[in-house]
Formats: sequence, C-alpha cells, structure tokens
Amino acid sequence: MQFLSLLVHGALLLTRSGISQESSCSAFDVREASIDTVHDALYGGLTTCRSLVETFIARIQVYNPLVNAIIALNRDVLSIADNLDLALAAGNATGSLFCIPILLKDNYDTADMNTTGGCLDLADSQPMNDAPVVAALKRAGGIILGKTNLHELALEGLSVSSLGGQTINPYDLSRTPGGSSGGTGAAIAASFAVFGAGTDTVNSLRSPASANSLFSIRPTRGLISRSGIIPISYTQDAIGPIARNVNDLAIALSVMASVGYDPNDNATALVPPSSIGADYTIASVVGSLRTVRLGLIETFFNRTVSEETTPVVAAMNATVSTLIAAGATMVPISSSVYNSSAILEAYDTQRYEFRQEMNEYLARPSLHGEHPASLNDLYKSKKFLVIPAQYPYVNTALVSSTSNATYATKKLGIQNLALALRKTFKQHSLDALIYPEQANLVVKIGAASQSGRNGILAALTGFPVVTVPAGFSPASKEAPGGVPIGMEVLGMPWSEAKLLGIAKRVEEVRRVRKMPVATRGLVYGGRIEEVPVIVPDRENISVSYPIGKL
Repeated sequence: MQFLSLLVHGALLLTRSGISQESSCSAFDVREASIDTVHDALYGGLTTCRSLVETFIARIQVYNPLVNAIIALNRDVLSIADNLDLALAAGNATGSLFCIPILLKDNYDTADMNTTGGCLDLADSQPMNDAPVVAALKRAGGIILGKTNLHELALEGLSVSSLGGQTINPYDLSRTPGGSSGGTGAAIAASFAVFGAGTDTVNSLRSPASANSLFSIRPTRGLISRSGIIPISYTQDAIGPIARNVNDLAIALSVMASVGYDPNDNATALVPPSSIGADYTIASVVGSLRTVRLGLIETFFNRTVSEETTPVVAAMNATVSTLIAAGATMVPISSSVYNSSAILEAYDTQRYEFRQEMNEYLARPSLHGEHPASLNDLYKSKKFLVIPAQYPYVNTALVSSTSNATYATKKLGIQNLALALRKTFKQHSLDALIYPEQANLVVKIGAASQSGRNGILAALTGFPVVTVPAGFSPASKEAPGGVPIGMEVLGMPWSEAKLLGIAKRVEEVRRVRKMPVATRGLVYGGRIEEVPVIVPDRENISVSYPIGKL
C-alpha cells in the first residue's frame, strides 16, 4: 500500500489510489469520538455515515502500519454506510448504535468476513451466520468496520498471531498492548472506531483495557451469549465491549446483553428477571461515592521496588486517595485466598475444555471455507503460533478432556473460591473489590508471557468486573506520555449497573485517559471509492515466537 501524508492546517490529509484529495478542515474529528458526539454530529448535519466511516478508514491507513491492530476491513462497509445515510435522510435513523463504527476481535463469527482467530490455518474459515451478539450490534444500527488482531486463538496476552503478526502498544512502541484482545485495545486507543468488542477467558478484555487507558466490562457469566465465538473454555469464556468512556461501555453492554436467552449457550438461562432487557446507561449517571464501600485487595500488588512495578503501586495509591477524598470507604483485604498465581495454578480449567470446545466449533455445518476438522488437525498443519511458555498447556490440552478426574476437583475448587468471595463481600459489607489489573506494567515485545495479571479471580468465579484507567507510568523516551495502568472493579453477580455507576464516578473524579502521542494526529481522508485491503505485518513477529512449533 502506498500513501502520502501531508500536513494541512495541523491535520494529516491522506491521498492514495481510491481516495480523492478533497478535504475540509471543518470535517468531524473522530479522535476520541463517543456515541453521543457522533450522533450529535450526524443529527446536526455536520457529517454523514459515509464520511464518518471514510475518516476512520483513513486513520487506519495512516496509523495501522505503526500498531498492526487490524486484520481485515469489512469490504461492504461503504455501501452499509450509504444505506444508513438514506435512512437518516428519510427520518428513519433508529437504534442506540445508529451509524456507530465498531471493531470486532477476530474470533467473533461474521457472515460477511472470515473469522480466523489470528491463525493461518483458519485464514479461509467463513461462518455462514453472524454470532448472535454481532447480529444484535447490527440491529441496533452499528456498523461492523472490521476485525482486529488478537493473541492467536485468544490463548495468551501478548497479542501476537501467525496471521496478524505482533500488535504494538500505541503508548509505547516497545511494548505489547496486553491481550488477548490486544488488537481491539490498540485500535480503540488509536481511535480506529468508536468502540470495540473482545473476549475474556482469564484477562483478555481487561488486560488490553488496562494497557491502553480504556474501559472494559467482563459481565456475569451468562449475561451475554457466547455462541458464535471461537471458544476456549465453557467455564471461563466471556465477551464484552472495550471503550474510551463509561457511557459508551454501558450502551454497548445494553445492546450485547439484549440477545437474552440463547439455546446454544445454556449459561444464558442463568440471567435473573432483573437483568433481562436492562438499560445500563442509567447506571452511568454520575452520583456520589459517599455511600460506596470498596475492598482493596492488598495481595494483588507487587510492592517490590522496580521500574515495572513501582508505577503501578503509585497509580493505585493516587486512585485510592482520590476515591477516599471523594467520600468512598476503603477496606483493606489481605486474605491469603487472594493470590492470583496460586488461583490460576489450582483451578484453571482451560486445558480440560479447550479441545472439546474447539472440535465442536470446527465441526459445525454452518462453518464454510477451508478449515481444519479438529484442533489436533490445526496443530498438525504447522500454520499456527504458540508461544514457548504455552507448549506444555497446548500439548496437555490435546490429550485432556472434562472426563479427567482432576477436572471435577478443579470445578469443586472454583465453587469454594466463589463462596470465599461472597463471604468477603458479606463480612465487610462491600459494594465492590478493587485492585490493579496487572501488578507490573504491560510487558515488552518478545517477553515470555504477559506476567503479573490479576484477572483469574473473575474469570473462574464468573463475577462481573469493570476495568478503569488508573494512571500512567512516568514519561520516557519509549513512552512519551507514559505507559497506561488500569484498575479492576469487581462486584457480586448481576451487579453490572452498580459497577458501571462506580466506574462512572471514578472516571469523573480521576479523568485519567489521554490519547497516545504516537497516534494523536488529526487525519482527514476524503472520499474513498473502494475499501482498502489490509495486509497485517507478519514480519514483525519476534524470533522468540516461532511459527509452527509446539
């Protein structure tokens, strides 16, 4: 792809084959755009759906070569935008997401794009049906702009894949963006769309939100159908949105949860009547923290003095102080139960469920295109990437199942962990627990794994959790604005409204989020006649992660 970036009145004007040189400095600025600001501009006649999509595509063309977050763009997105413009002109603009460009992690089934999981052996895999949650986003008027890179098959947090290459953190080009939904995190931080969607089996929504100064929510198990998502673990898998503000997060959650009961995901039968059809935007109205009791999990910190851990402690200390000053009650929680590495080792179920879940997904009659018949066939193809730290896990998964005797023991341990968590809430009369999502800064590219994360507690118990920006590390040559640091806010099952209300209050009193320096330029794109083909950079994969080896 060849393009020329010109500085025009402080803005980048992108010119290339298929894009005219027409540009107006009065065009709508999509940087940090929210659902409300997009709708204000649309309904006020300041922009059109097509212009909005074209501008996001222009940003992707300028900045995706830097962060490598996008696997593919929707080839029909311009005609979709044109049809929405016709609806707008006719006074038929309906839906809470009308004309809102959305990016999906590339493990969401889409009938109009391949769904690859970032794996070369799934490059031509084509679902015939949208995942129910994708259909819900479209019914609400959302525009699926494209698919984002991820850690291959969502198995870790470095966000490197054999198909999509290594996604890069826009705040520090030497670091990973977290993961496994790292492509979505980097893309939303760089304003490639209004919001994105990801998945979470251990940390995968919260890690990229933390590492990219974003908000995310992993909902209570069962609130959102997981049908039509490339699976790992029935016990631990969840899906949800990643956004730049709490209001957008609440709107997206409301739409994604509107799927309701899905016979293809029986966990959705757990949803209580109070959560069916809930409008979570009501929760984002700012209120007081004076009645809120928060438990601070002290054992989820690494207080060793170092350049990687000390900034996290400092950011959390500042956040806690701000919350106390705003009236919140802080209760220290030091129970030995809360040890993330010990919990992961003792109770993680992925290796028992992965093969069975993937084999069922790959065997569906609705999955067309060339693709392996089973997980074993995929790993025989040599067209995959597994990081060395996960060789034992994947090799064990290929011969394990839920019939293993130790699986039942782990499931019982998870029940006991959930009971201990409920006891903590009751004993201290808590509204939520808070702690750093990652006890150290997000790791550098080439690291053995994404160390220090605390997401396993929510992943195993199925309790809901919101991630909010907590601060930044000191600025450096590699990170001119600092490396983002995030905080998790965990609540009791079905307390999403309460958690979003707390997150909104944190957002208001802290106001931490800022754009990445590397991608903050203003880009005007002009008219695009054809959706460009994105070619992910696979040459940037570290030699530490050999392709086809297991």
